[in-house]
Amino acid sequence: MGEFEGKIRLVLKNYPYKYRDYSHFAAEALMAAGEQGKYWEMHDIMLKYSPALSPDDLEKYAGELQLDTAKFRRDVDQMTHKEQIEKDKSLAESLDIYNTPTYFINGRKIIGNPPYDYLKGIIEKELARVEKMDPFCTNCHIRLPVVP
Repeated sequence: MGEFEGKIRLVLKNYPYKYRDYSHFAAEALMAAGEQGKYWEMHDIMLKYSPALSPDDLEKYAGELQLDTAKFRRDVDQMTHKEQIEKDKSLAESLDIYNTPTYFINGRKIIGNPPYDYLKGIIEKELARVEKMDPFCTNCHIRLPVVP
């Protein structure tokens, strides 16, 4: 969403689906890749090859991304990011999220994967609303819910 750079903040949270094989491993893998500067690359490769998200698959993707695979494997096996993932899960449950992806734009809940133009329209309306509240604001951002 580069066209909104500096105007919005994108926050992603993990919500491993309890009925989906390997979803916790996938969340750990994503966080581990992020520690090595390859969050979005791992995100994209996981979406591309989903549902192939077994530990072996994830390690193969880490290799393709030229990650330090020993560190990656250690982080995933030791569930290094379990605490953060559990916090994300608790937040999702408190917000009554039952489907991924789910977006919140200034508190407005959008479930599923709508077309980009739909999300863009909502963002533009919210930015216009925020600017009306303070027309002199040079650094107004869409406000996101506070994460405990």
